[in-house]
Amino acid sequence: MKQKIKRSYRLAKYVVYRQTIIEPIDHLWTFIGAFAGIGLIGLLQTTKLSDSDNVFLIGSFGASAVLVFGATNSPLAQPRNLVGGHLVCAIIGVTVQCILPNQIWLCSAFAVSLSIVAMQITKTMHPPGGATALIANIGSQKIKSLGFYYVLSPVMSGVLVLLLVAIIVNNIPDDRNYPYRK
Repeated sequence: MKQKIKRSYRLAKYVVYRQTIIEPIDHLWTFIGAFAGIGLIGLLQTTKLSDSDNVFLIGSFGASAVLVFGATNSPLAQPRNLVGGHLVCAIIGVTVQCILPNQIWLCSAFAVSLSIVAMQITKTMHPPGGATALIANIGSQKIKSLGFYYVLSPVMSGVLVLLLVAIIVNNIPDDRNYPYRK
């Protein structure tokens, strides 16, 4: 019984305390990076595109920010995965929306599942990419009306902003680096 409790304690400690970023100063850099990345995308939308129907800020960027600023050494956060995952998933999401425009349950399930397999095949696994494909199918009429332009803006333009900010902010401190290198 005592050994089982010790094992449970070790497991709980690993799950609860195991973090990708240990040092408290890294929390500040994570905040600065996420704030700058998401803020810049939002600022571009409000100042440069206020007269158009274009949308720069999509929900999957929040999850990408968690990875590229909070888990900088994760394979899922690396530039190939960030850019490639969103790109593959956006193309699949829009394609599925064009093929099955009025079947929200079917196109959503098809787009997400096909996106996961495509990311596996292309070795660009980035979990927020699944949300990018889903947004192409369940998003507002503004999003759906963009068609394949959705791939360029908001997806690629936003991803490139996040990537640029991640490269700058994550390389300021000496003990952080992005893209990750040992």
